Amino acid sequence: MKKVRIIPCLDVKDGRVVKGVAFVDLRDAGDIVECARAYDKTGADELALLDIAATNEGRKTFVEVVKRVAGAINIPLAVGGGIGSVEDFAKLFEAGASKVSMNSAALRDPGLIDEAAKKFGSERVIVAIDAKDSEVVTHGGQKKTGVDAIAWAKEVAARGAGEILLTSMDRDGRKDGYDTALTRAVSEAAGVPVIASGGAGCLEDFHKAVVEGKASAVLAASLFHFGELTVEQVRAYLREKGVLN
Repeated sequence: MKKVRIIPCLDVKDGRVVKGVAFVDLRDAGDIVECARAYDKTGADELALLDIAATNEGRKTFVEVVKRVAGAINIPLAVGGGIGSVEDFAKLFEAGASKVSMNSAALRDPGLIDEAAKKFGSERVIVAIDAKDSEVVTHGGQKKTGVDAIAWAKEVAARGAGEILLTSMDRDGRKDGYDTALTRAVSEAAGVPVIASGGAGCLEDFHKAVVEGKASAVLAASLFHFGELTVEQVRAYLREKGVLN
């Protein structure tokens, strides 16, 4: 048995929690701070807070929102969206983030991974990889990069990223299961913890992400937001299956 983290994800746009399919057709899922408090109380291991429109809109991540959320919970908070510099990392850590995740900025300037890891420690640096057919995509899946996801995962780990947040854009919001083949390939290539994201639809999907995908953490959004499953149900199921202590 191992410690598998269960991480609800708050995708945020225009000051509200939202959820859609592949980052489009967004539905309102509630107040940010209220959602965060609820997940803290129901036993989430960590919370992810992602500003999904920051890069597309060319603005920085919402520091004031991060302060409010961090002040309302007692579990680690990972924040991402619009990160472009080591200074951005510093501001978010000062606001209460436990970890900071970057995607587009790391692709533009891979040296930023080295710099952030050296300054803040690898354990606080996450690189988010959004993939379609094993190709890295950015801007909410709207822009192709031509970069192979597995090769990129190996590079970011070598540069000092302590964790990878891997989202299958082909599966995101569709509830037909995580991409376990891609998750496993990334996990094996990178050698650092991988958070599986995109596609959870039932309890068995979480189990497959851990066993078949070798994920160290499982992330979900709409299943939790709209009450289809709870963190407690996922934890109990994984414990019953013998993959969670």
